[in-house]
Amino acid sequence: MIKPLMALLMFWPVLTMSNDSTGYVATGGVQYLKNKDIQMFSEDLFISKKIIKVDYLFKNLSNQDVTETVLFPLPKIENFFESDFANTEKLLKSFKVQVNGKTIQPEMHVRTFIQKDEKTAPIDMTESFKQCGFTEKDMLNPWSRQDVEYETFETKLRSCKNAALQKVLPKDLSEEISWSSQVIYSWKQTFKANALTRVQHQYAPLVGGSVALYPDEYNQSYCMDQKFKAGLRKAKSQHAPFQALGYILKTGANWAKPIQDFKLTIERDAGELVSFCWAGKVKKISATQFQMVEKNFVPKQDLDIIFVHVKSGLD
Repeated sequence: MIKPLMALLMFWPVLTMSNDSTGYVATGGVQYLKNKDIQMFSEDLFISKKIIKVDYLFKNLSNQDVTETVLFPLPKIENFFESDFANTEKLLKSFKVQVNGKTIQPEMHVRTFIQKDEKTAPIDMTESFKQCGFTEKDMLNPWSRQDVEYETFETKLRSCKNAALQKVLPKDLSEEISWSSQVIYSWKQTFKANALTRVQHQYAPLVGGSVALYPDEYNQSYCMDQKFKAGLRKAKSQHAPFQALGYILKTGANWAKPIQDFKLTIERDAGELVSFCWAGKVKKISATQFQMVEKNFVPKQDLDIIFVHVKSGLD
């Protein structure tokens, strides 16, 4: 059966990846749903700076086949480029999905947003962009970076007569327009009655970072404990360059029931220290890998991971 869909609009922060969810892409934005018939039975998640791999088993708890749209949202990327920014185009080219061992080609949706100021959430202006002559290639520019001339897009937006767009543009003509692009992958998935469906996907993550670490500033986001800070001091790397990435776990709670079997493996490079927040037990399973295993897991917080290159003396 195909179920009617109703939900709230949700927004993902930049440089953060997420679990799959169900929902649909409408002209007004992306709608994410709480699913009552399909359980995320198990999740095996592997995260490194090079690759993210997720292996799910979904269980249909009902006596009927259920067809849903599965969504995988990528973060919003601003049309403003820095030389050391994450490799966004690499992610798009690396995204692969398999269902029950067979490769599928998901549909790609491109949404554009304008943020009026730092206090308000980005506004989905996709339809206005299209009415102003933006092609999908134009709207993908924050990802592909084929055109680094901001003026090209500024002029197009300023000269457009679309009333909804003009309401959200900065009144000061000298102020740059802060617009961003989001890619959402989707595919129709039929979950057979009382059966398991295996979904796997992998991609190169968006990895950000900075040239200098200041532990006191980043402590809350990455839960840098005394052992981690001692490792930094030992290696004389308190202000070393670092890289970071995020993963949204909470969308895993959109399915019926808790995740019966959950496993998360985080891999660092040799010569790095890694820190992240986790409420449960963290087990070091190799020189570079850490693993967390949970039963009946309900994700209540998302994951932010910091990787710090140290000069010597790993813990």
